[in-house]
Amino acid sequence: MKNKIPDILLVLFFSFTFLSCNTNVSPAADDGLLKVDYVESDSAIVNPERGFYSQQDFYSSNMNNALNVSTVKVQRNIGYTLMLTMYYLDQFRDKPISNEFLSLLATNMKAIRDGGCKCILRFAYTPDESSKPWDAPQDIVLQHIQQLAPYLIEYSDVIYVMQAGFVGVWGEWYYTSNFIMSPTSQDDYAPRRAVLDALLLSLPKDRMICIRTPEFKVKCFNITYADTLTKATAYTQTNLSRIACHNDCFLADGSDMGTFGTTQQMAFWQQESKYTAMGGETCQPSSYSACSNALIQMEKYHWSYLNSGYNGSVITDWRTNGCIDEIKKRLGYRFVLTQGKFTKNPVAGKDYIASLKIKNVGFASPFNPRNVEIIFVSKSDPTDKYIIKIDSDPRKWFAGGEYTIDVKYTLPPEMKSKEYDVYLNLPDPRSTLSSRPEYTIHLANENVWSRSSGLNKLTTITVN
Repeated sequence: MKNKIPDILLVLFFSFTFLSCNTNVSPAADDGLLKVDYVESDSAIVNPERGFYSQQDFYSSNMNNALNVSTVKVQRNIGYTLMLTMYYLDQFRDKPISNEFLSLLATNMKAIRDGGCKCILRFAYTPDESSKPWDAPQDIVLQHIQQLAPYLIEYSDVIYVMQAGFVGVWGEWYYTSNFIMSPTSQDDYAPRRAVLDALLLSLPKDRMICIRTPEFKVKCFNITYADTLTKATAYTQTNLSRIACHNDCFLADGSDMGTFGTTQQMAFWQQESKYTAMGGETCQPSSYSACSNALIQMEKYHWSYLNSGYNGSVITDWRTNGCIDEIKKRLGYRFVLTQGKFTKNPVAGKDYIASLKIKNVGFASPFNPRNVEIIFVSKSDPTDKYIIKIDSDPRKWFAGGEYTIDVKYTLPPEMKSKEYDVYLNLPDPRSTLSSRPEYTIHLANENVWSRSSGLNKLTTITVN
């Protein structure tokens, strides 16, 4: 790749503005710009870090079922870029995790990376209410997290989000043998807070940890339901900004089977989930799980990921009653390019102006970091390219909004008398994934996406 201008200098060649659609932006006189209107796609887009997921369970009592790349690719080919990987430490309730099991974890993570997916990660000690003890003592849990920490760091690029786990049956923090079944006081919550603190220290700070109810966050961190995240406090890598939500009994009844105890708790999660992860699974059909209400609740709570296999009756009902396609499209982010304006007659050595309008019609925005780039690629020599890094944060392209990106870039003299395709690139920021098309965002537009490169084509220019 010919990156002819060092990245640190590229910033000097362009100015950037990121504004709400309610603000009138005029980067240059309209008569100097070529206007392009883009067509929105009606397809369900297979994109990273969003959507329905498949589930894979792994037991320390059976370590012969490791993932392989082919299995992961099959999941991706049917439309799932996410896998919930559940690890049951049933053999290690009173001792360290074995090297064999840690090796299984590493094998699975490599397969997920090579196969083009990411995982929702959870550890627990049993999925069986009749199998006691339901979890391990606090000191053993903390020892296990310490053992896992190097793997959480090494494979954090393919960890979409981590669910707190460890405590209780399924790691859902309820049926517990060692962490007080119904905690009330600050002292009662201290052991659970210790688990969260250990996980927060073990995962890189750009990754979130989901807990099962809003009460757990409020009580563990000794805050109130009024102390919600805001645009100013979100994505700051503080502990509170990294504690997110998962709801594993979504739409079961008016309280989601005890997930919410009060309307105050509901309001708390509605606000928090604008800035943090929200996902999980349904657990039983009900009047609340009907299509009309399901869509309202997914939008209200900013749902990003959902179990494709559970509850089967609920999924079947959505398919029968016609909302499954909308859910597939709108889980997480769905970015649609509506309009672009570009310098009509670009000249080498002169400023090139681009103005893009993008709307998010999904239920949520991305919650992990994501890069934004404009890339010029020569039509005659694909290695002749120029990458402009945009100082923008797609996590703040919130659901329901439309946003404008304005760029001014001085075209280098060596671009003269050449034709270039101009692309928008939304790559994963991790170096292990940044050049892989499977991990870039595909805009929900017709005729813009290049499957081979992972780039979204904006226009073609001839530089004079």
